[in-house]
Amino acid sequence: MKCPVCAKGDIKTGKIKEEMFGVYLGEFPAQICSKCNESFTDEETTRKIEDAAKAKGIWGLGKKTKITKTGNSLAIRIPKEIADFLNLKEGKDAYIHPDKNKLVIESP
Repeated sequence: MKCPVCAKGDIKTGKIKEEMFGVYLGEFPAQICSKCNESFTDEETTRKIEDAAKAKGIWGLGKKTKITKTGNSLAIRIPKEIADFLNLKEGKDAYIHPDKNKLVIESP
């Protein structure tokens, strides 16, 4: 079967390493394209990946937030769940920088 994404590679059975928000979730069976490496999982495997993310406390960490203005700067509120996960505390130093179209906040 040809890959539905690139239409060039063949789909083969293999294993993928899954990660979410930089946290390793494990290896799971998948169908993988020999050309573009796109992977496809069945419903049961997808549920196992979701369960692994829930067990590690990272399921649902992605959140929408509003950008507001404070003085001449812009401010972004960090949801409590993300602050807790990253161990961010009021008054703690952080390093902020762009990475292509992303904003990265690093906590030393």
